[in-house]
Amino acid sequence: EVQVVESGGGLVQAGGSLRLSCAASGVTFDDSAIGWFRQAPGKEREGVSTIVSSDGNTYYADSVKGRFTISIDNAKRTVTLQMNSLKPEDTAVYYCAVGPPWAIASMNLMKHWGKGTLVTVSS
Repeated sequence: EVQVVESGGGLVQAGGSLRLSCAASGVTFDDSAIGWFRQAPGKEREGVSTIVSSDGNTYYADSVKGRFTISIDNAKRTVTLQMNSLKPEDTAVYYCAVGPPWAIASMNLMKHWGKGTLVTVSS
């Protein structure tokens, strides 16, 4: 059974930091793209950051570059998203997803999704 589980969401003031973790089991972790996506109320889901497990190649949305950092621990099969300098517009449900390495370029290619974790940034 495939399981993708996010953790680490919560409430933080603007300018603060949060760290999200994604744990995956029952799915090939080697040579996969593991990414974070978010969906704010009334908006479409968008890509935030993705990493390829085999080569460490990363993608960041322009809106989070310089503030968010994605990292991977292949031994623990976890991906972490360190979010600094948070803004109210970062408020959303954050989802982790796993897919083939070429999915780094497209959210639609991700195969396995977690249920999400809520991040709320107050002004």
